[in-house]
Amino acid sequence: MTFVTRFLLLFVSCLAVAHAQNYPSRPSRIIVGFVAGGPSDLVARMVAQGLSERMGQQFVVENRPGATGTIGAELVAKAPPDGYALYLASQTTHAVAPALLPKVNYDPIRDFVTIVRVAHNPLLIVTHPSLPVKSFKELVALARARPGEINFATGGIGSSPHMSMELIKSMTKINMVPVHYKGDGAAIIDLLGGHMQLFSASIGTLLPHARSGKLRGIAVTSLNRSAMAPEFPTLNESGLPGFEVLTWFGILAPAGTPQQIVNRLNSEILQVVAQPAAKDQLLKMGFEIVSNTPEQYAAFLREEHARWGKIVRELNLKAE
Repeated sequence: MTFVTRFLLLFVSCLAVAHAQNYPSRPSRIIVGFVAGGPSDLVARMVAQGLSERMGQQFVVENRPGATGTIGAELVAKAPPDGYALYLASQTTHAVAPALLPKVNYDPIRDFVTIVRVAHNPLLIVTHPSLPVKSFKELVALARARPGEINFATGGIGSSPHMSMELIKSMTKINMVPVHYKGDGAAIIDLLGGHMQLFSASIGTLLPHARSGKLRGIAVTSLNRSAMAPEFPTLNESGLPGFEVLTWFGILAPAGTPQQIVNRLNSEILQVVAQPAAKDQLLKMGFEIVSNTPEQYAAFLREEHARWGKIVRELNLKAE
């Protein structure tokens, strides 16, 4: 290595250190791959507001919906690794979509650096009251008696609600038909109107409707009953031992982002969600806060990617 080469490497290294020490010196974006108003958007906006208050620069949420969240993910994967473009990831974008879609223009593991897994929550499975079932076992019995006649809504192909129902179909050997919407909001409207029969989504989103009687809650997808709604049994205790599907959200940055920036964002975000107001808001949405390091999130992401990729291939699911 020549003196000039060593000098240039040292110079670039010094610039990177100076950049990391001055971060953030301008506004940053948190990209969300789904429409505004959904759980991912709400979590991202909470994080963005908290970071803006704590770090002295604006963190702005930018919704880039489409292609099961992969449009937004690709945008961040190809952004400069300087901490000014972050992504609100989920199992949909980084575990399911890469196996479900014919092609995604990013590697969900190699093209990103993990910052922090923010929170997770179980799904609540609900039916329209006109469907003559009051338990999960009754739902399975009805679906077996009427194969292909029960429709279930999803907030989008490859979403946690969609994948949870496909997994249920596979484990119980029943035939129900998915109807995909562009977000949970539109699906809930049709479900409340009686145009759909079945739906699963974030427990915080559906709980008010279930408790009011407008919808009927029949089970949650966590291993243990939710502290938020202990009246609903788990699928684990309703005939599907070991069943667990959790919606999770985490923050990623482009691969190569300086570790100093990664560590600071991890610390700041954990402090944001630990604040009483933010913690209370997350709990009302049905989320549990996950305290973790970038390394722990990286290990978790690899596990989720392998798990859901295997399930998609075994069920032979394809994007429509």
